[in-house]
Amino acid sequence: MAHTAAASAREILTRLHDVMAKRLPAQSKLNAVVDVIGTVLDSEVCSIYLLREGVLELFATRGLAQEAVHVTRLALGEGLVGTIAENVETLNLDEAATHPDFAYRPETGEDRFHSFAGVPIIRRERAVGVLAVQHMEPRRYADVEIEALQTVAMVLSELIANADLVDSTGGTSTRPQSTAATRVAGFKLVEGMAAGVAVFHQPRITIEHTVAEDVEAERHRVYAAFDKMREQIDRMASQAEFGGGGEHDEVLATYKMFAYDEGWSRRINEAIDSGLTAEAAIERVQQRTRMRMREIDDPLLRDRMHDLEDLSNRLLRTVSGQLGSAAKMGLHQDSILIARNLGPAELLEYDRRRLKGVVLEEGSLTAHVTIVARAMGVPVLGRVRDVRRLIAEGDFLLLDVSEESLYIRPTSAMQEAFDGKLVLSQKRRAAFARLKGEAPITADGHRVTVMVNAGLRDDLAALDLTGADGIGLFRTEFQFLVSATLPQREAQRRLYKDVLDAAGDRPVVFRTVDIGGDKALPYLNHDEYGDEENPAMGWRALRLALDRDGLMKAQARALIEAGGGRTLNIMFPMVSEPWEFEQARDLFEAQRAWLAARGKKMPTEIRYGAMLEVPALAEVLDILLPMVNFLSVGTNDLTQFLFAADRAHPKLALRYDWLSVSILRFLKRVVDQAHAAGVPVALCGEMGGRPLEAMALIGLGIDRLSITPAAVGPIKAMVRSLDRSALIEAMGPMLARPGAPLRETLSAWASEHSVELA
Repeated sequence: MAHTAAASAREILTRLHDVMAKRLPAQSKLNAVVDVIGTVLDSEVCSIYLLREGVLELFATRGLAQEAVHVTRLALGEGLVGTIAENVETLNLDEAATHPDFAYRPETGEDRFHSFAGVPIIRRERAVGVLAVQHMEPRRYADVEIEALQTVAMVLSELIANADLVDSTGGTSTRPQSTAATRVAGFKLVEGMAAGVAVFHQPRITIEHTVAEDVEAERHRVYAAFDKMREQIDRMASQAEFGGGGEHDEVLATYKMFAYDEGWSRRINEAIDSGLTAEAAIERVQQRTRMRMREIDDPLLRDRMHDLEDLSNRLLRTVSGQLGSAAKMGLHQDSILIARNLGPAELLEYDRRRLKGVVLEEGSLTAHVTIVARAMGVPVLGRVRDVRRLIAEGDFLLLDVSEESLYIRPTSAMQEAFDGKLVLSQKRRAAFARLKGEAPITADGHRVTVMVNAGLRDDLAALDLTGADGIGLFRTEFQFLVSATLPQREAQRRLYKDVLDAAGDRPVVFRTVDIGGDKALPYLNHDEYGDEENPAMGWRALRLALDRDGLMKAQARALIEAGGGRTLNIMFPMVSEPWEFEQARDLFEAQRAWLAARGKKMPTEIRYGAMLEVPALAEVLDILLPMVNFLSVGTNDLTQFLFAADRAHPKLALRYDWLSVSILRFLKRVVDQAHAAGVPVALCGEMGGRPLEAMALIGLGIDRLSITPAAVGPIKAMVRSLDRSALIEAMGPMLARPGAPLRETLSAWASEHSVELA
């Protein structure tokens, strides 16, 4: 066997080049291919399965029974071969029969073989076949052999496509399968409504030649493309204008870091060394990245991989000379951009006057493109499946992110309903905007404090736009999540000072960093904790911060310095025991003493609070309350812990109601105990941003809410129409009533008492 992946692949490609150059029928070429691969890799079996009529058919083999050729067929997802094709993944097994998806086919005579390795043959991001090797002795194939197989599979995709041996690859048509009006669902990323024609971000780049004639010439082509691409990114980053700086600036800095990453360019060079053209080498590395993305559970790492995918697309277009993305050609009318995913730089290329919305097949709340789109004010709907099958270039689209809906080729009735909602939405926004100068005082004269949740510099504008009373929850971890490296103390201090400056006399509650669990940071080593089966209940938030006290000390110093001359409100997340709060407070106090000894300007007062998210904390409030200046209930985590129900689980998301008697009774006990101790209670979370739920909370005695900026107007309108005393009196009998959630009962009460819940 060859010593390196490049050497193994190069030897195979050299021999395949001779095979492909001969005037032979396609079947004869495939027969020769399996002989070449089997010989070079010293493998007793080499087989090629191709997708025909929706199933994988054995087309050629060395080592299995020849009678099985064109007889053995496997459905997508069936057996090891079907699993590889369906998941577009690689399998490497020392004992094939132990895999749960193993399916024995007696006609092949494969019962003699134990080891198995298979790679997908990919054409236009879709598996059109499988290349597999087997061996009698149980052994795992070496990484160099797997990489050689993956490289050869890329060349095979060109051969079989040119020979028209496989089903037409999905998604290549410019027309959808249907032209009827359609509604598809997605995932809310950036709020908003938009109408426009469908514009696909970029045409597919088909690689016509995979085997290099001159390796050095291909290497120089890649070097030139890298230089050109980096110049483009530097230029875009310098021209991006959002005003006032922000996390999006850090996003672009991280993106530039990927563009200059030497490891990425080295992997492309290694692929060229194996005998691939520049285009094929980039695609080869990109395929490996896509397969790694499917294996990554960590959403933040997956988002970083999306940036690398974006750069790969850009580099591929540059080296191939196919620079005709939709951005380059220009938008000529109001448009909604369609893409599998986008990088932040690609989004910035578009004319913001014409770009009305974005629809992504993938996407997440923490992705860089989402952060930049929010800064641009462009609504984004993510996780919309099969867009290339359902949408054609130029189709008229209606995007309603609040309803998580995309309407394709809408009927006149759909258009009329959308326009009506848009007009109503605009009127409601105008009505809510008129309330920004009005205090949220109930009809019977009780003042409710309505603050906003924030985490980005761009969120600060919401204070003046909504007339909110302050920031009840500033999520400091966002700065950590969008950064490629641990944010330096000075960068943290600048952000916190900017937040306090923007708030002026209004209070800001900084929640210390809540990372770990499902918000892991790629630059922190989590190996020592092992894989977490339940990350929401794992090593995260205050638990992690107290363990990594260097991180918390740096944040404490940054916050204390930023708060010089002002009142500083600090809140610790996910407190489970009073001693955790005490330890965190003592850490902050030690940093305050350290800074004071060095002559730093100190806050006039530091107020410490705890988030009640873990139900156990409610059982020791008598110990905790004398220690804290304030308490904040985090209903998002609290709800899932109370019901032992993952809030992200699709089957459980709607099963447990915030207005269930159990939650409301729990909250009532917490509020009564805190008020008896003279400790103010606030509520942070989605529950407080919904008018009916917020009404119920006020009925429990909660008079401080911290909610999303978009909810401030509706909540103010509800508060100003509410008789609080009458509601509190009505809530007692409601909570004493067993059975179903109180949603219908509370809705009826609101209607009877003319409470505005729109």
